[in-house]
Amino acid sequence: MSAPAPSPPAVVDAEPLPRQEEVLTEAALAFVAELHRRFTPRRDELLARRAERRAEIARTSTLDFLPETAAIRADDSWKVAPAPAALNDRRVEITGPTDRKMTINALNSGARVWLADFEDASAPTWENVVLGQLNLIDAYTRSIDFTDPRSGKSYALKPAEELATVVMRPRGWHLEERHLTFEGRPVPGALVDFGLYFFHNAQRLIDLGKGPYFYLPKTESHLEARLWNEIFVFAQDYVGIPQGTVRATVLIETITAAYEMEEILYELRDHAAGLNAGRWDYLFSIVKNFRDGGAKFVLPDRNAVTMTAPFMRAYTELLVRTCHKRGAHAIGGMAAFIPSRKDAEVNKVAFEKVKADKDREAGDGFDGSWVAHPDLVPIAMASFDAVLGEKPNQKDRLREDVSVAAGDLIAIDSLDAKPTYDGLRNAVQVGIRYIEAWLRGLGAVAIFNLMEDAATAEISRSQIWQWINAGVVFENGEAATPELARKVAAEELAAIRAEIGEEAFTAGKWQQAHDLLLHVSLDADYADFLTLPAYEQLVG
Repeated sequence: MSAPAPSPPAVVDAEPLPRQEEVLTEAALAFVAELHRRFTPRRDELLARRAERRAEIARTSTLDFLPETAAIRADDSWKVAPAPAALNDRRVEITGPTDRKMTINALNSGARVWLADFEDASAPTWENVVLGQLNLIDAYTRSIDFTDPRSGKSYALKPAEELATVVMRPRGWHLEERHLTFEGRPVPGALVDFGLYFFHNAQRLIDLGKGPYFYLPKTESHLEARLWNEIFVFAQDYVGIPQGTVRATVLIETITAAYEMEEILYELRDHAAGLNAGRWDYLFSIVKNFRDGGAKFVLPDRNAVTMTAPFMRAYTELLVRTCHKRGAHAIGGMAAFIPSRKDAEVNKVAFEKVKADKDREAGDGFDGSWVAHPDLVPIAMASFDAVLGEKPNQKDRLREDVSVAAGDLIAIDSLDAKPTYDGLRNAVQVGIRYIEAWLRGLGAVAIFNLMEDAATAEISRSQIWQWINAGVVFENGEAATPELARKVAAEELAAIRAEIGEEAFTAGKWQQAHDLLLHVSLDADYADFLTLPAYEQLVG
């Protein structure tokens, strides 16, 4: 083992949590400090590079495949490392935060994989960060149980062979962890989440026949993938496990990463497990990067941008072809529907949409897909069973029929839909309701029968911003203006107050959420991520 850092990071401004000493051990914090010392300077450079690239997109309103990496794309000889047994069959993956009840339910769900989320489905309160780690440790040692204080219902793990394989998602590179500082500055949240999880669980997972598996969010370039690869190499040596034990699946959820899929797999080739089509963040990234590109880049209502839109088809089909060419898994997007216990007709329509979505993905060559609720696992499973049968995946489907030109990925105007007034109202509704829950420490929130996370709130505020700045006129003749956004927001806030009652309204963070949504939607200086100003207001 390498020598530990001279001193562990300091825990600051945090109330003591039950059993935190099991997570925040001196040895684990020393590992996090060493990660921070070695890798944060490069992370800072890469964040600066993001800003430079965004400025270039603003100047040119275009993107292309990188000429400097053409040789990597042209070389047919390289492949990613073979999938470990525990990650070879990924036909259904369930996502969710790492609270105690969700941990048990996700592991028991019947899905092949659980994305244990410290990112968009988790508001990064210190309690969520630390106790989420503790819940995973308890799950691996089978010392986890939960009794719902309201219903009295008890939850416990099924036998080990029936549990989902965990793929953990740390926070994106842009977020700091203010409760953990080293040499006077906060440690990046990604290194805190990865470091604590890896240090405590890498060997334990190997002993269980699995391994430390990760989803990497918000990646914008192959250079960011290279940084993660360097972290994996160092971390494996540090704790003394074989190189290549770590496996990482990269979310292709930024428009810039879509032009570097092969290079991302190449950088991680000894540790790569696949790519995922993270559809909601992908739309947010398109708006963010091309927000000043004029009318041809204006996205219509979120719900009008289906996966059959030509530019989304180009993205997903290129992803499948790229993954299978390199021996990696291609994982499809989120089915966010939350079944209703009150409305059978709502369920029927939604289940039909989920089935059609998963049938399409399986037919296109994806090896698996995401769902947000256990009731959707059987639907997605049936879609992939019908195509895969007994095979663990369909990486043998090379999709050599797919040909995607650079312009196809940003042909937003190929979609025959326009922003609507109802779309504006929905963006305001979802934005206020999600941000209010996030400020109370909830990252995954059921809104209008959909499981929303930070990505959907990002789309909401980005579309409001884009529509106003592009001078959109809705079908009712009203122009998208700051005044209209404020009027709609005030109406929605009043409607929420009437819906939930004065006591619940006052106890919540509704006015704060309303104000924050308008701030990030109307400010001329577009915030790169909603969660940056929101984190400054997050208590705990």
